Amino acid sequence: MLFNSYFFIFVFLPLVLCVWWSSRLNLTTRLVTLVAASYFFYGWWDYRFVLLLLFSSVLDYHVGRFVHFSKTQKNKSLGLFVSLLTNLGLLAFFKYSGFMAESMNAVADWLRVGGAMPVPDIVLPVGISFYTFQTLSYTIDIYRGESKPADSFWHFAAYVSLFPQLIAGPIVRYNELETQLRNIQPKVNWDLFAKGIFFFVAGLAQKILLADTIAERINPMFADYQSLQFFGSWYAMLGYTCQLYFDFSGYSNMAVGLGLMLGFQFPQNFNSPYKSRNISQFWRRWHMSLSTFLRDYLFIPLGGSRKNRLLTLRNLFVVMFLGGLWHGAGWTFVLWGVYHGCLLMVHALARGKLQIPRFVAVAMTFVAVVFGWVLFRSTDMAMCQSLLTSMTTLGTELSPGAILAAVGGLKSVLVLGGLLGIIFLAPNIWHIDFRPSYPLVLAVASVFIVCVLRFDSQSPFLYFQF
Repeated sequence: MLFNSYFFIFVFLPLVLCVWWSSRLNLTTRLVTLVAASYFFYGWWDYRFVLLLLFSSVLDYHVGRFVHFSKTQKNKSLGLFVSLLTNLGLLAFFKYSGFMAESMNAVADWLRVGGAMPVPDIVLPVGISFYTFQTLSYTIDIYRGESKPADSFWHFAAYVSLFPQLIAGPIVRYNELETQLRNIQPKVNWDLFAKGIFFFVAGLAQKILLADTIAERINPMFADYQSLQFFGSWYAMLGYTCQLYFDFSGYSNMAVGLGLMLGFQFPQNFNSPYKSRNISQFWRRWHMSLSTFLRDYLFIPLGGSRKNRLLTLRNLFVVMFLGGLWHGAGWTFVLWGVYHGCLLMVHALARGKLQIPRFVAVAMTFVAVVFGWVLFRSTDMAMCQSLLTSMTTLGTELSPGAILAAVGGLKSVLVLGGLLGIIFLAPNIWHIDFRPSYPLVLAVASVFIVCVLRFDSQSPFLYFQF
């Protein structure tokens, strides 16, 4: 079910909010209702995978209790091993088995040995990468003594399946919601509710009015990417850079807004990442919940930066390699992770040795990120090579008229320029001092109406594919 759909806005959400804030329900009944609503939300896409979500929840709830109450370190380690093996095994099967089979077939064909391995046609459960990381973090935090087990299965099931952030995050750790789940307020906090509406409508506008608007212009260009020349390919990639940001940050802001309407406060997931002065800062600002997860559960356990420089560089590379693989089962995503791993290593080596003006540093980081998005957007290496070639080869058509024709006309230039202006000049929504007033209410209502009138059933969020 999409946030940007008539059914969600006018049927599902009002019903859930009315039941959730009903004074006639006790805490357990409210949690059961929230879990049921979240499972309905998830099953709207494909009801068959509701059982997979339930299995992961049941497994880690009981494993978490087993780890917490075990008297010996051996049993605690056993419980953690079961959680890691099962969750990562399911993720590997659904997300990577086809990719591995195709890769092995390619190697066998290159070596001219063996026959072709059958490639399984497996449907990727939407959101599996996100809720798997959440259930894993729960068990790991209990193992480390950083969290206590959930008070009941319904508390944990609500944490895992909470529909605002179930499909594409932010990735919320249990200790960030633990107190909130244990102290659910019986009455609406209207200040939080109003702020939630503000965040939701702002995210909706980012998706509908910004991301989808530029998508309409660049999708036909990518469909015919082989004909793109210098200016056309740069327009397409800059447009995709804007689309990806507004699409994903829009979803995250909508999730935060929905959480506030329910009385939950989720962590920030984006902090104006394209304003970053270096690639390390970019990753502290882009998809912040994933970056934090990789730092706490992979980079630090590998040794972080506590040892010598060589091991620090290795850890940075490994983390980004796996981060790229997490995003998708394909060589373009693997190379995207390798690319960012190399950028982080270069930054670690050069840190403190160069004094670059802020504007230049931001511009350099932004261009480096745009080149990385070429790998991220490409469906295969042929597309990636074609785009990179056209982006680095200046064509012969340099007249103003030819340039405008290559990018779709003056209106297209104004649309892209407006989006880049918002990215670099407008304040982050988290930094806006929200104070309800009649003019603000009128503005939010107007934006909401415009967004609803532009709903398109063919407008899923980009990160749903991960």
